[in-house]
Amino acid sequence: MKRYWQIDALRGLMLVLMTFTHLPTRFTDPLGQPFGFVSAAEGFVLLSAFVAGLVYTRISDSRGVDAMRRAFWRRALKVYLVQAATLLFLFTIITRVGLRIDQPAVKNLLSFYLAQPLEGFGYSLLLVYEPALLDILPMYIFFMLMSPWVLAFALRHGWTGVMVASAALWGLAQFGFSEWLYGLAVHSLHLPVPFREMGAFNAFAWQFLWFTGLWMGASRHAPDAEPFRFPAWLVALAVGTALYGFWWRHHGINGQAPFGGDEAMNLLFDKWQLGPLRIVNLVVLGIVTVRFGPALMRRLPRLHALEAMGSASLPVFCAHLVAVLLVLAFYGDSQTARPWWGDVLLLAVVFAGLYAVARAALWWGEHRRSRGTYRDIAAIDSSVQGR
Repeated sequence: MKRYWQIDALRGLMLVLMTFTHLPTRFTDPLGQPFGFVSAAEGFVLLSAFVAGLVYTRISDSRGVDAMRRAFWRRALKVYLVQAATLLFLFTIITRVGLRIDQPAVKNLLSFYLAQPLEGFGYSLLLVYEPALLDILPMYIFFMLMSPWVLAFALRHGWTGVMVASAALWGLAQFGFSEWLYGLAVHSLHLPVPFREMGAFNAFAWQFLWFTGLWMGASRHAPDAEPFRFPAWLVALAVGTALYGFWWRHHGINGQAPFGGDEAMNLLFDKWQLGPLRIVNLVVLGIVTVRFGPALMRRLPRLHALEAMGSASLPVFCAHLVAVLLVLAFYGDSQTARPWWGDVLLLAVVFAGLYAVARAALWWGEHRRSRGTYRDIAAIDSSVQGR
């Protein structure tokens, strides 16, 4: 199956920006939401959904819906095992180091687990308790489990109903749907996990972004699929809006909080709820990228390091979490704990490690595929000789 190196490069870029954002250094604030009031997380989720829509639609067409469902479930299981391994690393090594040196950043990160270790461990494996930084993969698993049913329905009946329902659920999420469900769970199941410990991302809002990407990817599967095109007036409007968002983000007096201390207005751009103006900012950036990105990438040299990281996005993402947790355990969450050259050295070491993880993961994938091909050939030879 053909890989789109451009998509891999963009996913690699999102991983780089996530690392800058999560590692506490002097570069965290300047490179957080660098293009406006949109973070790397939105781009990464949208691109991952696009690839999933493209790949799993091809599987459905070539091998059937049941094969597509099994492929989704295998991927979800793989991500779950990775999440479990990362939680184990957090609850053992990071917890031990943090408590030994009395690190407030680790104590704050693990406050519920330290207070109720058995409940924290058990509910974390159930993806109910989600410590900060480890709340992205549970949402991804949730989407992967929903996707085979949604994709099968959309391929049979069209995407209109799916996207209307998804938009309606996003709208409910803006008005406390998650909190309402949590109240029911506490009342009916006596759930001991506080709402604030169940992950910062509102999955009922973010599913809209995921299923939008899934639809976009599925629509690219057809051999005669036309590239996305936009009228000139819309492109001009998108460029103007994107530039204004960029200027507002970097030259406004409030930095990453568009309206300063006005919490009600900031909700319009809220990351965790995927606020409406945040979606507008993401849409205009998407239009600009689709319209001008291909021409720009033809003129730029291919960044193979980014492509490698994007191709091995899951192991690289987990390696970046390990690096961030280690830094939090030893240095805390202060962005000025080291001199500037120390931050540069730290980032250089971390990115070198992420690239090494990407290359190792890609090598291992090629090794397994080559062994699988060899076994297939051996089986065919054996069959022929037996006849």
